[in-house]
Amino acid sequence: MRIIIAGAGEVGIHVAKMLSQEKMDIILMDPDANRLVFPNSSMDILSVVGNPTSLKNLEEAGIKNADLFVSVTPEETTNVMACMLAHNLGARRTLARINNYEYLLPKSKELFQAMGIDTMIYPEMLAAKEIVSDIKRPWTRQYWELLNGALILIGVKIRDNSLLVDRKISELPSENKLYHIVSIQRGNETIIPRGNDVIHTGDLLFFTTTKAGVEEVREQAGKKNPEVKKIIIMGGSRIAIRACQYLPNHIRIKLIELNKEKSHKIAEIVPGNVMVINGDGRDPDLLKQEGVKDSQAFIALTENASTNILACVAAKRYGVFKTIAGVETLDYISLANNMDIGAVINKKLIAASYIYQSLLDADVSNVKCLAFANADVAELIARPNSKITRKLVKDLHLPADMTLGGLIRDGEPRMINGNTQILAGDHVVVFCLESAMRKLEDYFN
Repeated sequence: MRIIIAGAGEVGIHVAKMLSQEKMDIILMDPDANRLVFPNSSMDILSVVGNPTSLKNLEEAGIKNADLFVSVTPEETTNVMACMLAHNLGARRTLARINNYEYLLPKSKELFQAMGIDTMIYPEMLAAKEIVSDIKRPWTRQYWELLNGALILIGVKIRDNSLLVDRKISELPSENKLYHIVSIQRGNETIIPRGNDVIHTGDLLFFTTTKAGVEEVREQAGKKNPEVKKIIIMGGSRIAIRACQYLPNHIRIKLIELNKEKSHKIAEIVPGNVMVINGDGRDPDLLKQEGVKDSQAFIALTENASTNILACVAAKRYGVFKTIAGVETLDYISLANNMDIGAVINKKLIAASYIYQSLLDADVSNVKCLAFANADVAELIARPNSKITRKLVKDLHLPADMTLGGLIRDGEPRMINGNTQILAGDHVVVFCLESAMRKLEDYFN
């Protein structure tokens, strides 16, 4: 598969790095030659200096043979124009990064598709929605609804009070079990668990369950579930503004922005339950004055990842139950985990998950890249006579880097065990390490 990525910014480079591991023909284009230099990098990509809105540069990059053209430059207009040109020059599919919610409305999407833009992603909006999900269930590290909410993926940090500590996976009750442990994140290691794996204090466990089993997961993990009534947000980024617009109106929100002019502009567009404060969110006196000790959640969304992490650590010391840090530097994600940050928001991983979705040939409706784990979650449909349907799960000899988290059959969610037989038409949730993503097609096609 030949893929051309326009924009060698953080998103473009991260996507190129992931796709290069899949042994695809990757071309990374940018008008700035300095941004195409990757010292000490093992990425197998072709760098092309060029403007993605130049017909000549697109043709020189081989656009007529491109299976996918991805434009993720910082400029929305450039991305839209580049995808229109790429489509007309022969690219089979196009994807544009945007920052205008209006473009995602049904009537707008139809217009853009007619213009040759197949897919649009708005990472800031997706990140804001993840923040809202985290706030609704503050005891979780991750909470994602899969298969339209029929199955749930939950990430939970395990403490000494958990009923699961020091127990083998095989020792957990198997009858009427409402959940399945699909991954263990231990330090910087991601483990796809087998029966002999033991759960330790400090592990980040990922569960799949149904809505009926969410409370069971919380109890097994030994977690409290306080209602979030007051939130402090540090940094008036676009994600912060979107989050304020999406969060429930009954929650009192204080948004602290350092830039005076920007804080005035934000105050004009956020809902009435949001108080915008011009000040430095790193100032302990200001935080105490604005009631950080009475807040249930603290969200740090400045442009500086280290500032966000340290601010969340400070908020924890004030007794805040839930902390969320915007961390755009990938190397800092494991640091945030080790420093016990409640949740991490990373636009690169959000964008990458949607681009992965555009690449897989299997019937994938959703793919997510876990922020704390070197792993992906995919929702797939088992096709007739596919390899996944031929034997019981225990006899499929699935790779060690892959596990099945649950399925939907005839509209009913089910947990999966060794005696489960996958049938054609089943919607299956698969949890796998990045190394297994391309193997999914072999099992489900």
